[in-house]
Amino acid sequence: MKILITGAGGMIGRKLVERLVADKNLGGKPITGLTLVDVVESPVPTGAPKDTKPIVTDFSEKGVAETLIAERPDVIFHLAAIVSGDAEANFEMGYKINFNGSWALLEAVRIEGQKSPYKPRFVFASTLAVFGPPFPDSIPDDFAPTPSTSYGTQKAMTELMLADYSRKGFVDGVGVRLPTICIRPGKPNKAASSFFSGILREPLAGQEAPLPVGDEVRHWFASPRAAVGFFLTAATIDTSPLGTQRSMTMPGVSATVGEQIAALKKAAGDKAVALIKRVDDPFVAKIVQGWAGRYDAKLAGKMGFKAEKNFDEIIKVYQEDEMNQ
Repeated sequence: MKILITGAGGMIGRKLVERLVADKNLGGKPITGLTLVDVVESPVPTGAPKDTKPIVTDFSEKGVAETLIAERPDVIFHLAAIVSGDAEANFEMGYKINFNGSWALLEAVRIEGQKSPYKPRFVFASTLAVFGPPFPDSIPDDFAPTPSTSYGTQKAMTELMLADYSRKGFVDGVGVRLPTICIRPGKPNKAASSFFSGILREPLAGQEAPLPVGDEVRHWFASPRAAVGFFLTAATIDTSPLGTQRSMTMPGVSATVGEQIAALKKAAGDKAVALIKRVDDPFVAKIVQGWAGRYDAKLAGKMGFKAEKNFDEIIKVYQEDEMNQ
């Protein structure tokens, strides 16, 4: 089995690659090669299949998608994207990467399939930002996507394409609407949601962290470990029960900022909590106002997707995977 991963150098991409290398198979089929695509060189874990290569390129540039698809990967994990805050601030770049680039990949698969039969599993990293206000208390699976940001719009457009290309038989697509991934290791990124990880990650390391919203803000979360599990499940499930509904909201933990802080206090004490510093950031606060705090992810649950049950578990995963190495 050959696997293509865009965004392989990102945090989730690296963890997904590590897991695939460790498992040596996907859905019981041996992995023979990994093509790791990013604008920076992706690390290749020890023990990776012989036919593994990192490719440094912008997949949205003209002609690149065709070269990536030419080797006919059996599974495509499309993770590459411009994140929410960056997509809002850089309108043209957001559409170039998040929409045009995704369309180019899907088109490359379609055109390759015109030469001889070819229908890969196409797993797309989508987002809860496809939904916009006004929100009910809990967002059901049939809630209409009405995004209120450019990022959410770009992802929603790609979800529609994924469904149509699947309906036409060009790909076997699964869209994974990720919760906010928390706690993200490393440094803060340009996502508007970055502070959700920062107010835990930095205090756990004895560092100060800015908090630009109030304690009452509620959001939907899952760990990086759960995110990798989502993608593996999406790559191996029987998609026939999905019909034309190819994108699913993933399970997660609904928690307020205050509940996050309470879990931090339980894990690391008052000294850690004291490192959280209140700041004013109207740009981030406005974006966060357009997000819901609770989802009823029944379809994904029925399809076998799993996440943590509470924030204590999310902190424990971070401590096990990032602090105890």
